[in-house]
Amino acid sequence: MPIDLPGFDIDQFVTATLAEDLGEGGDITSAAVIPADARFVGIMDSRDAVTVAGLDIAEAFFRHLDPEVRIERLVADGDRVSANTDLMRLEGNARAMLTAERSALNTVQHLSGIATMTRHYVDRIAGTGAILLDTRKTIPGLRVIEKYATRMGGAQNHRMGLWDAAMIKDNHVAVAGGVGPAVARAKAAGIARIIVEVDRIDQIEPALAAGGTHLLLDNMGPDLLREAVALVAGRVPTEASGGVTLDTIQAIAATGVTYVSVGRLTQSAPAADIGLDFATA
Repeated sequence: MPIDLPGFDIDQFVTATLAEDLGEGGDITSAAVIPADARFVGIMDSRDAVTVAGLDIAEAFFRHLDPEVRIERLVADGDRVSANTDLMRLEGNARAMLTAERSALNTVQHLSGIATMTRHYVDRIAGTGAILLDTRKTIPGLRVIEKYATRMGGAQNHRMGLWDAAMIKDNHVAVAGGVGPAVARAKAAGIARIIVEVDRIDQIEPALAAGGTHLLLDNMGPDLLREAVALVAGRVPTEASGGVTLDTIQAIAATGVTYVSVGRLTQSAPAADIGLDFATA
């Protein structure tokens, strides 16, 4: 069953991506070199150990150019696989598969890279009780699928955009005249989820008193995080954020925060090494 990605039109994405690659002249290499009726078998495989994401979208690229292509999934999104694992077997029109190859691979490499990095972070905080969150630091137009990839890696999604929760950050506070007034205005506007960024202990009580429902504890070290968590005392969820790395996340998660958010999951994940090798059918 195809993945359900509310807010993301896979068909539109595939059509636009292929149009970008094909331009006005089409795949001149395949048209010149490959007979129109030639058929190939292809194996998509991972050269490194990865957490897989994006196979549905990759399949959509191949089916868009050859609706009769035969595809066998050998793993599923979210699976952790070792190096040299076959992911997908395809058999179809050779021109179509060669034309779709790069777009399909780019997508799986990018999303699997995000899922793989995410899984490393999730593994690092195992046993602490903290939950890993992603952020809005995504490539424009790709947020839905990038956040899908973080879920495949074991994280939970933070807000999807500006619309599904208020997040009051330092610039909002500066313009509004303080944490309390900023939160109070959001509450008066009828917003149910009010995330408040605080970077000092003395901002916590004003944020809670005004109606904050989630505290983002920004750029606090472990000692300060423990103090903040103790002060909040479970009244709202707490989230550690800011400059979190694989080397620091375990100590941060162990402070008792509810969540740890990491922007680099979508901002800096390297592409996974995934290829597609063809052999005559």
